Amino acid sequence: MMERREEEEEEEEEEEEERTTTSTREEEEERRTTSTREEEEEEERTTTSTREEEEEEERTTTSTREEEEEEVSGDDDEEVSGDDDDEEVSGDEEGVSGDEEGVSGDEEHKDKDGGDEDEGVSGMKKQTNQEAAGDRKCVPGILYLGHIPPRLRPRHVRNLLSAYGEVGRIFLQPEDGQVSTKKRKGGAKGGSRRCDFTEGWVEFRDKRRAKLVAASLHNTPMGTRKRQRFASDLWCIKWTHLSERLAFEQTVQQQRLRTEVSQAKRETNFYLNNVDRSAHLDTVRRKRQRDGQQVDERTWDFTQRQTEEEIQMRKRKKKDSVSQKHLDKARLIQQKSQSNVSLLAKIFNSKHQSD
Repeated sequence: MMERREEEEEEEEEEEEERTTTSTREEEEERRTTSTREEEEEEERTTTSTREEEEEEERTTTSTREEEEEEVSGDDDEEVSGDDDDEEVSGDEEGVSGDEEGVSGDEEHKDKDGGDEDEGVSGMKKQTNQEAAGDRKCVPGILYLGHIPPRLRPRHVRNLLSAYGEVGRIFLQPEDGQVSTKKRKGGAKGGSRRCDFTEGWVEFRDKRRAKLVAASLHNTPMGTRKRQRFASDLWCIKWTHLSERLAFEQTVQQQRLRTEVSQAKRETNFYLNNVDRSAHLDTVRRKRQRDGQQVDERTWDFTQRQTEEEIQMRKRKKKDSVSQKHLDKARLIQQKSQSNVSLLAKIFNSKHQSD
């Protein structure tokens, strides 16, 4: 009886331990789930914050683009408004002349109606021009400066070219270090320490304006006046499709990567299929061997490429065969020479004896 009680007590203790362990496990799982949920919520918050930042950046970029487009459209609107003003002035002059001549009231009403129609047409033109300017996106264009005169700095380039359009980034390539050191060494009083430039690139906000500047300013003097600085130097401007070329190179590189990835995938799939096929053939061959059937041995239809050791052995054999051939030739020549000596000795000995 005592033993049974002890066993029952032990079983109860084990059950209590199991309950405690299960409760602790459940608590740990709950803590983990809560921690994971908190982490997920934090990640969602970070993602939302990043999205908001991206949206703000997009808004800023769109606002800048709209401002640039409004500037472009403003120029067009000024031209259109100038035409409209001319039309209105002509209409007013006609009305004055009509009053002076004593035109009837019906004719005056007709003139007013015609003026209203002209104003409506001009308003429609303005709206269409504004819509067209809003639809156009200002693509930047880059100009190449092939020659830069000495003492010309980026601020000078900006001041000279900003009169023809909005200038963005400017990059000028400095001279080589050897050239600058030669300049410092040469001349009186240690030479000049200035850093000149050899070539440069200028970015215009509008691509069309950059093309016009390159077509109009190439091979023309930099300064408009004689006393102006750099007036005796000429512009060497070339329009190069740098952005298009870079985009084309990027597309070519992406296409090349795609082809390489697809080729690697094909090779891996081919290898895996061959592995599966070889395993299936091995299982079939083993089953046939167990059943006592004849099994055809594998035959390879291709020649395996030689290893480096085999190639070296083949080269050594060739060298040995060539050296052996040379030795055989030398022996034959030596034998022939010995036979000739014996003949000559006989001939000369016979002559001496006859004498």
